[in-house]
Amino acid sequence: MKVVKQMLERYYTIKENGQSELEIKKSRFICSLKRVETEAEAKQFIQETKKEHWKANHNCSAFVIGEKNEIQRSSDDGEPSGTAGVPMLEVIKKNELINVAAVVTRYFGGIKLGAGGLIRAYAHSVSHALQEIGIVEGTLQQELSIHIAYPQLGKIENFLALQQVNVKEIRYTEKVIVVCMINEKEVIAFQEAIIELLSGQVTFTEGAVSYYEQLIQTRD
Repeated sequence: MKVVKQMLERYYTIKENGQSELEIKKSRFICSLKRVETEAEAKQFIQETKKEHWKANHNCSAFVIGEKNEIQRSSDDGEPSGTAGVPMLEVIKKNELINVAAVVTRYFGGIKLGAGGLIRAYAHSVSHALQEIGIVEGTLQQELSIHIAYPQLGKIENFLALQQVNVKEIRYTEKVIVVCMINEKEVIAFQEAIIELLSGQVTFTEGAVSYYEQLIQTRD
């Protein structure tokens, strides 16, 4: 019997790979973030960052892998135990992100921060990078083509704009085909609303189910 994997209804992750830098009491903290799918990919990213910043005092890391963060790892890379990797990991988990690796590179500036200061510095480095790079919400959506007559186009466009529906494209053939992306659980209710709006003068065809990513604010 074939097991069908249930797709996540929604997820959160970083918008793109990137980095940001902070100076805290003369130490440079550079946070690099990357989307990763496997533990091997995360470890490779960490090693590449260490190689790039081989002169740095520390390259601390944290990553989460899996739809439910089944794999979680962190490293203090020479900083006092629990002052770097774990605070970084907690920021990632607090924002409910999946499949993300973070490396915070520290170039020591001569002023010791103490355990509490280190925890705040490493956590803030990750939070700051998330704000700079951005977080996206991925929503499982159904591609739905709405087939209508030309005179109905204005009415349907106004409705879709009002409902803030993601319109993928509009094709002009014998009829107008408006291709939308609808949250999978809302497809039936959406179709019923369109049928009522156009007094039944409409047909639908369904396309592929895929994730649509939209930028959101940092999740506090």
